[in-house]
Amino acid sequence: MQEEMTSEDETKQTTEEGEEDLVTDVSDDGFKSAQAALQVVNTVQCGNVGVTSTFAAESGLPPGHSSVLRIIIENLFYPVSLEVLYQIFSKFGFVLKIVTFTRNNQFQALIQYAEPVNAYYAKMALNGRNIYNACCTLHIDFSKLTSLKVKYNNEKSRDFTRFDLPAADGQLPLDPAIIAAFGSQGIIFQPYVGTGGIGPVTYFPQGAVTTSVASVRMSNPGVPGNSVLLVSNLNPEAITPHGLFILFGAYGDVLRVKIMFKNKENALVQMADATQAQIAISNLNGQKLYGKFIRATLSKHQNIQLPREGEEDNGLTKDYSNSPLHRFKNPGSKNFQNIFPPSATLHLSNIPPSVSFDDLKSLFARTGSTVKAFRFFQRDCKMALIQLGSVEEAVHALIELHNYDLGENHHLRVSFSKSTI
Repeated sequence: MQEEMTSEDETKQTTEEGEEDLVTDVSDDGFKSAQAALQVVNTVQCGNVGVTSTFAAESGLPPGHSSVLRIIIENLFYPVSLEVLYQIFSKFGFVLKIVTFTRNNQFQALIQYAEPVNAYYAKMALNGRNIYNACCTLHIDFSKLTSLKVKYNNEKSRDFTRFDLPAADGQLPLDPAIIAAFGSQGIIFQPYVGTGGIGPVTYFPQGAVTTSVASVRMSNPGVPGNSVLLVSNLNPEAITPHGLFILFGAYGDVLRVKIMFKNKENALVQMADATQAQIAISNLNGQKLYGKFIRATLSKHQNIQLPREGEEDNGLTKDYSNSPLHRFKNPGSKNFQNIFPPSATLHLSNIPPSVSFDDLKSLFARTGSTVKAFRFFQRDCKMALIQLGSVEEAVHALIELHNYDLGENHHLRVSFSKSTI
């Protein structure tokens, strides 16, 4: 029988020794501190909550501190780009946003992580260290901001969870087909050996790339290569593979789902690619689902194995690779531009003409939802907005009613909306 992947196996600490890009012209204690921080981050990204809590307690992790870091770079002998900062700081966790600027003749940056613990260990490891040999010194503090607002994706600012942002006013965002081909940043990085430490990164806008994709070394530095998520703290009495497929499918195409046979509070969700996995983490980690706050992190597993023939599974592993419900299988789909965090307002579409507000209200009431407001689109009554009593109610309703058969060959489409009624 195939060995069952347990929670303990899933969260086993992994350490990659010797990964050190910065120049180590600091004391041995500083080097050891950086290595220890990297070790802890590896543990965090593998989902070991217990080990992470222990490290945090021993290191004096302040409760409730910001996930946003403020960086001042002194002795700026070489230019430091947004891409260089990303390569350095993404070692400590998923970076959501970066904003760079100059103030008081000093080059500064604000970097927002997905979780405060990643910001803490990045500060612990990098504060006071040099990017290049004897220059470009990092001075890092926690920002008073809790979140960054990024308007443009360009050389000065970037939101790694938003593909639809333009480079400037009046410019169009990247075409989804380009995003699918080149990764979420729409950027190709090539290795460069600088004067010690991390060298400058050569930056090519998409329009300047003339060689074929296969002929260049492409990487997506902000997105680790794994597309499998570990989802923990689930409600074992309510969760199903289908429910996880529908919920995580709002942020990417889910290929497979496996609820642990021996511990049904944990599950693996395999997304189509690493970019979609990180988008799902940034939107669903900490979301309340069936009365429990779930945790979504990267798994150490690279794929989900289907059960062998005759192996006991109780229907806990499902393959959705060929599901017609994938929202993002078409590169030019508008769904790429309509990815929003869970909200109490849902966008409904594909509503047949015979279905009224009262019909939809009764339908949502059967899921336990309280309808606070409702509005059909004036120009298209096939679409509507519905506001429910809470975000959790909306999450449950999306799981229950997405693809619901309304008759007349119409299946209801449900997604989260940024609008209010």
